[in-house]
Amino acid sequence: MRKLVFVAFWAVMSVAVVALVTLPISLRTQLIAGLFVLSVMMILKSISAEGIWRLISLAFGTAIVMRYVYWRTTSTLPPVNQLEDFIPGLLLYLAEMYSVMMLAISLFVVALPLPAKPSRAEAQREDWDNLPTVDVFIPTYNEDSDLLAKTIAASVSMDYPADKFKVWLLDDGGSVQKRNSTKITDAHAAEARYVELKKLAEDLGAIYITRERNEHAKAGNLNNALAHSSGDLIAVFDADHAPARDFLLETVGYFQEEDKLFLVQTPHFFLNPDPLERNLQTFEKMPSENEMFYGIIQRGLDKWNASFFCGSAAVLSRKALAETDGFSGISITEDCETALALHGKGWKSIYIDKPLIAGLQPATFASFIGQRSRWAQGMMQILRYRFPPLKRGLSLPQRLCYMSSTLFWLFPFPRAIFLVAPLFYLFFDLEIFTASGGEFMAYTLTYMVVNLIMQNYLYGAFRWPWISELYEYVQTVHLLPAVISVILHPSKPTFKVTAKDESISTSRLSEISTPFFIIFAVLLVAVFVTIYRVYTEPFKADVTLVVGGWNLLNLIMAGAALGVVSERGERQITRRIKVSRRCEFQFGEQWLPGTIEDVSVYGVRIVLYGHEASAAKVNDLSGVRFKTYFDQEQHILPMNIRNVQTLGETTAIGCLFAPQEPLHQKLIADLVFADSSQWTQFQLSRRGNPGLLKGTVRFFGLALFQTYRGLVYLARSSRPAKPVAAKAAR
Repeated sequence: MRKLVFVAFWAVMSVAVVALVTLPISLRTQLIAGLFVLSVMMILKSISAEGIWRLISLAFGTAIVMRYVYWRTTSTLPPVNQLEDFIPGLLLYLAEMYSVMMLAISLFVVALPLPAKPSRAEAQREDWDNLPTVDVFIPTYNEDSDLLAKTIAASVSMDYPADKFKVWLLDDGGSVQKRNSTKITDAHAAEARYVELKKLAEDLGAIYITRERNEHAKAGNLNNALAHSSGDLIAVFDADHAPARDFLLETVGYFQEEDKLFLVQTPHFFLNPDPLERNLQTFEKMPSENEMFYGIIQRGLDKWNASFFCGSAAVLSRKALAETDGFSGISITEDCETALALHGKGWKSIYIDKPLIAGLQPATFASFIGQRSRWAQGMMQILRYRFPPLKRGLSLPQRLCYMSSTLFWLFPFPRAIFLVAPLFYLFFDLEIFTASGGEFMAYTLTYMVVNLIMQNYLYGAFRWPWISELYEYVQTVHLLPAVISVILHPSKPTFKVTAKDESISTSRLSEISTPFFIIFAVLLVAVFVTIYRVYTEPFKADVTLVVGGWNLLNLIMAGAALGVVSERGERQITRRIKVSRRCEFQFGEQWLPGTIEDVSVYGVRIVLYGHEASAAKVNDLSGVRFKTYFDQEQHILPMNIRNVQTLGETTAIGCLFAPQEPLHQKLIADLVFADSSQWTQFQLSRRGNPGLLKGTVRFFGLALFQTYRGLVYLARSSRPAKPVAAKAAR
């Protein structure tokens, strides 16, 4: 009876909402209603309303969105008999409906995400003897030994019973197939890699494994290791993802409480900025792109038992994987595909919102686009081959969650349409959106502002205004053909390893930057066309100004993108993380007490009290002595002095690590990766919601400067190279 009453209540409410949305009202009334809703949402947002008030605010916004959809559907489409207007008009309408659909699904997923789970490490230490056995897999293909050494060293140093976990290096770059290649240079390189990595693994206490043939890419590599191991659980770390000491203690306990649990996923934290963060210089100031996904969306998915495997920084159940014959490999995104298969079989997942690994992300714009192309194509393959909406075994909320995760990657289509739509009117006088300037103000502009407020409400501390649009725009230009390709030929894409450990020594334009300058030039021409048409056609000035304003907004976005593709030279690959750790610095025969203030994977900054250390010389070999987390003993890590700076009573010394034996790699891992709390502190330091108005002003200022910077880079790249002899003469 209660269920029937509940259904009846929602049926009545739905009818009432539809009646309100379709109620015929004047343009003035619509504008007043829109301004009222905006005011209510802003007031609720300003008082940081949560719980039911948060839902009320989002409900007000949803009403405006629905009102816009009704008006847009019934009053703005061009006549069907005018195909030159109707076809582009219909494409624009479908692009807007896609955006509305994704907003609706997003509201369902993240309106009230689960709170972050408390730490479990201490409780697990008390249950030390009953912990399950774990196999730690580190798949690798072409990563160099120095990068792998840090990941292996951090993995073997995790806080866990030594007899209950094994670390496996899964090398697909030294397979028998590659060592027997008909190309002698490739065979020689594979043989050298095989010998080097096998010794590296043995020296650091890991197990090296390779296979006969490179089949099914990463999924095949993982499945080969499954066949050779026997642990209850499987932890997976990408080659550049080094875990903190408490990774296993924070994750494995959930499997002891829930027998049908197949996955515990943790966020991906990165030590280096992505190309947008580096080139716009926002890494230390603004939340990273992935924080919106891992900080909000995954917690929302977790609420509906739909948090999925992200390829790394996760623990999986061997018993669950046995039901799917291991990791799925039909698509090139084996992680999400595997999770979808196991969710369909009734298994559960859990997400822990605490960074427990630190990794590297693509540094160059080209590598960034290559990575996103693989993600987009893989999700399209899942949509094509698995089709989550009709996947047997999924609950309705899970279907909606997987629809959100896969359909998101269709964004290049609407983003491209929004980019070119104003040009149809400005260049060709096509009326693809039949509305007056007043109607645009009352409906479209109100809808846009409400949409921005809702996004800021949901993601404010994790994604600042307009940044998502910039990320989508810079990806659209190259992802659009990639997505079209996989839709037409779903079996064509192959797994490509993302480049890691890159650096850009000199400032330059990205090798794939040309389309962005062409688009910017076209949009700039459209600005002058707008001015011309307002002057020559004053009777259409209201519509022309509206369309011209839309084009100007696109131009601002395109200008910001010029800064993204203008690669800043930066020698250091990773940024330093602030720490505070006591140590002793070697100075001749003395050991001077000091504090390690910050670390990176390549070096440290040590502050010493007193003047003795000010006599240290650059390039001298020295050492630092400190107590490690993994054995609570003091060890010496050799380093080269790179700079010495005297600051009053203190001396700051910058050093580069100079590892000479396997233990030194463990010491580096202990300094950089052992303490996960430092990553949480860094994330929190750059979070903060600037608000819609302040965030918009900040973005427009950034876009203006990046437009200038991009044009300067273009001018420099257009200059003829100066003769080498002339340089030598100077």
